[in-house]
Amino acid sequence: MILGKYSFGIGDRFCHQGKPQLAALIKAKEQGLDITPVWNKSHREHNIIGTSHADTRKEADDAVAAYEWNRPYLVDADHIGLNNVDEFIASSDFFTLDVADYIGKKAEETDIKSFVQKYKKYTGTLAIDGIDKTFDISEEQITAIADKSLTAVKQAGKIYRHISSAKGADNFITEVSMDETAQPQTPVEMFFILAAIADEGIPAQTIAPKFTGRFNKGVDYVGDIRGFAKEFEEDVAVVAFAVKEFGLPENLKLSIHSGSDKFSIYGPIAKALKKFDAGLHIKTAGTTWLEELIGLAMAAPDGLSIAKEVYDKALSRMDELCGPYQTVIDIDREKLPTAQEVDKWDGERFASVLRHEQSCEHYNINFRQLLHVAYKVAAEMGIRFSNALDKYEDIIAENVTENIYERHIRPLFIGLQSEFGYK
Repeated sequence: MILGKYSFGIGDRFCHQGKPQLAALIKAKEQGLDITPVWNKSHREHNIIGTSHADTRKEADDAVAAYEWNRPYLVDADHIGLNNVDEFIASSDFFTLDVADYIGKKAEETDIKSFVQKYKKYTGTLAIDGIDKTFDISEEQITAIADKSLTAVKQAGKIYRHISSAKGADNFITEVSMDETAQPQTPVEMFFILAAIADEGIPAQTIAPKFTGRFNKGVDYVGDIRGFAKEFEEDVAVVAFAVKEFGLPENLKLSIHSGSDKFSIYGPIAKALKKFDAGLHIKTAGTTWLEELIGLAMAAPDGLSIAKEVYDKALSRMDELCGPYQTVIDIDREKLPTAQEVDKWDGERFASVLRHEQSCEHYNINFRQLLHVAYKVAAEMGIRFSNALDKYEDIIAENVTENIYERHIRPLFIGLQSEFGYK
């Protein structure tokens, strides 16, 4: 299987919005842009909500059938390891191999020595097309990178071969994920990590590195935008160079996790994609769930009452809900409205506080982040919540499609074309 140049990870907590999600990519196709939809949902989310991996597959298949979509589409086993991959094998054809926990675990001395022996030819001055500066490489540096990263890459190899033995090597897409680590990988680290991936025989078509700055869930990027732009360009250049050096798949591209709503870096990303004629995979998990809440709030009065109840309970269970996401959210509790205040809002006010429109005076980044992690509350409502999604399907769908197309696809792939002089 070959992944297209541009692919879009569309997470959907409750497996209800497959059609409006696909509708956004159909709008892009009408503009001449081919983007492969990739429905993704993690093991943790399935457990919290009570869905199965087969539910995500059904959602994708049903949406594709409804719109007679005749282009490729995929279902991602998101952030899996050897301990849970078997649950995804039957229903998935895209596998995100999450080995971040193995970074920093000491590699075997024989493996390190073998790696250094093979790649010491790169010691001295290393020039990479597309990067202005050169890099001074020493054996000690290669040794340190191998010691830090080889165990993680070898674990990725074990997971890949396990999947391959079950599905066949040509029947799925492989992504290697190293984004959930404390420090970003340098260009030199990325280069040698890609060498190790090639040595493991992993035909990775996407790689998710750790970038500088905060990628908080569902809100804009926090950090030095110029610094990110330089870092992203260098990573794109390293990937292109490594493909030629190590025989990795020609379509290997960067993957950005927690990419939803990172509006301030979409411009630099688009510019780099044009400069290097590069592809991109971007994951937007969680955004659709917030659009469901916005749609419910606008469907007053009973839809609004559900949205308010979710916030009320989320406020009282904040520590519990935020715990698993504490490294990717940043909530100022003092700036959260009280439940009593929210109870006085009409649907339009609730929606305007939650919707990610930074020019809106009512938008509250803290309110949005708390509700982003509050899907467990909605899941506990059971059929009451799912019935509301069905009842107000039209207004929710409108918000879901608009969010993906207008706020994500257009600025990343369409809206900046004239600004940067390409078509």
